[in-house]
Amino acid sequence: MHPMMTIATRAARAAGQTIMRAYTELDRVEVSTKGINDFVTSVDKEAEATITYQIRKSYPDHTIVGEEDGENRGQNKDYVWIVDPLDGTNNFVRGIPHFAVSIALQHKGVTEIAVIYDPVREELFSAVRGKGAKINDFRMRVTSVNELDSTMIGTGFPFKSRQHTETYMKILAEVFPQCADLRRAGSAALDLAYVAAGRLDGFFEIGLKPWDIAAGDLICREAGGTVTDFTGGHNYLVSGNIVAGTPKVTSQLVKIMRPLLNEGLKR
Repeated sequence: MHPMMTIATRAARAAGQTIMRAYTELDRVEVSTKGINDFVTSVDKEAEATITYQIRKSYPDHTIVGEEDGENRGQNKDYVWIVDPLDGTNNFVRGIPHFAVSIALQHKGVTEIAVIYDPVREELFSAVRGKGAKINDFRMRVTSVNELDSTMIGTGFPFKSRQHTETYMKILAEVFPQCADLRRAGSAALDLAYVAAGRLDGFFEIGLKPWDIAAGDLICREAGGTVTDFTGGHNYLVSGNIVAGTPKVTSQLVKIMRPLLNEGLKR
């Protein structure tokens, strides 16, 4: 195993243990508000500290960018770890067992290592650039579906970017009649992992952050998927607007979306 993958896996599993301990005592979890419809718990912070500790033990000079603590600069700025300690916080707080730890490592701006860990199901989705993607120890691939009419598509409502609600609803109204079904499960990291595992045929969402999608992006691509922004470009880590799926499903989703985009979603 790639040595940095070993550390990413160890950090994800350690954070998962922290999360699951708290999940059995949700009444003790402290919840506060970061912004509109944006919550953080004491568990998010503890899990991120656990991940940071595991990374720093082996790579004390690397930079870490976490959802809760922001950028923790090391002397070596070529290596950047992008961390979401608990993707699906709203699910976690409500006791819905669908959330994950997401960790990606970039070297000079290119994602090399990715891990998404679901501590409820003990499923580890991982990828090393150029080496394919795995779920636990088994290789995984996106589905071979080519037409939208037989697809199951994942999505997420823009609940933190309500200014895009009207455009999102137009996209939803166009996509829904053309696919078999839609799912909105509440964790973008797991949505992307599920595309890679063939559980979903495609996925789209507006206004995500780099830590929501950096790991899932590589995992999905290494499983044979295509990942773009809403215009078919590759600015999704900046814009947060992402479309992923089998190559033909992704291109068909983009074709539907492009005429419906407002100016804010074309960047």
